Amino acid sequence: MLFLRRTLPLIIAFVVGMIGILVFYIPHSGAQSLEQELATWDRIVAAFALVLGIYSLMRLHWSRVRRQQAAWGYSFLVFVGFVITTLFAIYNDGIGPFEPQVLNSGPFDWMYKYVQVPADATMFSILAFFIASAAYRTFRARTPEAAILLISAIIVMIGRVPIGASIYQGLPEIAQWMMDVPNLAAKRGILLGVSLGIVATSLRIIFGVERSYLGGGEE
Repeated sequence: MLFLRRTLPLIIAFVVGMIGILVFYIPHSGAQSLEQELATWDRIVAAFALVLGIYSLMRLHWSRVRRQQAAWGYSFLVFVGFVITTLFAIYNDGIGPFEPQVLNSGPFDWMYKYVQVPADATMFSILAFFIASAAYRTFRARTPEAAILLISAIIVMIGRVPIGASIYQGLPEIAQWMMDVPNLAAKRGILLGVSLGIVATSLRIIFGVERSYLGGGEE
């Protein structure tokens, strides 16, 4: 039983991980075919993971509704939205269940355009106020680094709006240069760090150092 719960998943993770790495360095048609086969299995596993994720989400919100915890009405709305969206996708204005046209016409498309899109716009509009509040607290020139950040943010924000060109004609070009050179360099540094973190985490999983996905934390 311990072999099935612990050892076998580690073996599968090691074998699949090593194959996934090696196929990128083997210039052979068989390796390319194996890579395509792995991609197919990846989509199959992702489909099962999606079902598991939906089950976990519904179970969590059902527990909140059943116990009537704080703000349980929002959890109830999750069930309502899930059921309505699923029925609209299946019905699709008489086109038929699971047809490709479901995204182009029918009630599903109506719900996306007139419910999902306005809800997204509302959410990001509210987030704008939180971002402005956080920027006010962050952009305080208490240190030289904070002063540089404050000045750069002011130049970029003013240079992105029409009033910036009215104040100084070259301000939009300066703001664009700051976005293309210093900002892009910092962004690439962050992406390199994230990539190295992904590689390190993947190697830990492949070689069995990271076992938290087995449940019960690392051993």
